[in-house]
Amino acid sequence: MFSGNSTLGFVAVLAIILAFTKLFGLIFHKIGLPQVLGYIVAGILIGPALFGDFCGFCLIGFEGSGYTALFTLPASAADGTGFNVSNALDIFSKIGVLLLMFSTGLETDIHQMRKTGVTALLVALVGVLVPFALGIVISLPFGNIGLGFETPANLYRCIFVGTILTATSVAITVSVLKELGKINTKLGTTIVSAAIIDDVIGIVLLSIVTGIAEASTEQEYENGFEAFKGTIYGTIIMIIAFFVFAVAAGWVLSKLFKWMDKRWPNHHRIPIFSIAVCFAYAWIADEIFGVADITGAFLAGIVLSTDHRASQYTDKKVDVNSYMIFAPVFFANIGISNITFAGLDPTILLWAFLAVIMGLIGKVVGCGAVFKCFKYNWRQSTIGGVGMMARGEVALIITSTVTSSALGEYALPSEFMIMTVLLILFSSILTPIMLKVFYKGDKDGLPLGGGGGMPEPLPDSGGAPAPGTNPGGSANPSGQAAEPAAPNGNG
Repeated sequence: MFSGNSTLGFVAVLAIILAFTKLFGLIFHKIGLPQVLGYIVAGILIGPALFGDFCGFCLIGFEGSGYTALFTLPASAADGTGFNVSNALDIFSKIGVLLLMFSTGLETDIHQMRKTGVTALLVALVGVLVPFALGIVISLPFGNIGLGFETPANLYRCIFVGTILTATSVAITVSVLKELGKINTKLGTTIVSAAIIDDVIGIVLLSIVTGIAEASTEQEYENGFEAFKGTIYGTIIMIIAFFVFAVAAGWVLSKLFKWMDKRWPNHHRIPIFSIAVCFAYAWIADEIFGVADITGAFLAGIVLSTDHRASQYTDKKVDVNSYMIFAPVFFANIGISNITFAGLDPTILLWAFLAVIMGLIGKVVGCGAVFKCFKYNWRQSTIGGVGMMARGEVALIITSTVTSSALGEYALPSEFMIMTVLLILFSSILTPIMLKVFYKGDKDGLPLGGGGGMPEPLPDSGGAPAPGTNPGGSANPSGQAAEPAAPNGNG
């Protein structure tokens, strides 16, 4: 009926998205589920997934479809690259995902990770490897839906499924541990640190598998450098080169931002320059080194997190920009563009449920076994495994990356997004219930001595913020409970 591809048309589209995501975010928060699930459900309801495909009318749809939409947008990925510049919704979604990953990096506490040492590192490693392997194994029998090992493309899709299952969201776990007074215990601190390391490993793994997949596609290259990056060995070399560059440039940037923070503390110029660094890292990662752009944004956040006070100030400002508009658009766009129920193969639903079960079991068994090896008792080991079970934003970000048509024939079909949504839903419900059951009547697990426990993390979408805090984590002058925290990148 109206074009959403004009300037004011897109403003109207944004109005619909922001109103519905806020409404459903609040509803899901009230029933104890992450707001991001509410955002996705909002996208499903205003997009074509239900009303467009089954009723013939939706609020936001795409040109050339067989339904009537109040506002129409260009069909996504019309040029076959996985990104349609003419569709402003894709642009806003891309900015949203970069800011989410940047925020995740800013909240990474390198010093805390060092304190928990070998235990957290091994928990994170096993917490990545076991679900990764189980995701591949459970996908191999499903050759009829494009998985299996019949072709290289099928096998790569199985690897992508395993990569999706590696992500961990600590938001819900932190919320429950704080409620139970266990966040500053040795076990609680180790869980939080392991979840952070888990995300780092998962993002690196994503860059490797997507880079190799892109190198395996048959493409025409304009010059020798692009052809070099298009080989598998060239991809591996460029990934290593990017991390070397990121660390070297990061050392210089860290010194520069510490000087700026000392000279101009709490000035807006610091978060503005920080966001510029985020976008520059993302572009350099993707265009120069052939690494996933979200990896660049994530590493930019880690680089700037070394100045703890400045990173906290920057994160609050980034959160405002992110949760006010860009993050809701990103999550809503998942429901609008990537989820469909019309003609959904029942085999995909069967595979999705089995993959979710493998994803949950992999974290509990794998991480719990490592805790047991470090002489935690069975109950504590189970708590550690359950604490690593929840999934959130990073799983969605990884899924949106591996479903991008930029990967050509290797990309996962967009309907596979249903698996990630179910994974977040089930893990979000089960994690707090199981943690409270296993902690019931607990008398041990005293806080770490000398105040060495984990500082109070910033609120996340997985649970309610502490009374008297705002979405960025700062004190609320009114002393009243704030609105639900904005979703950040704790994945």
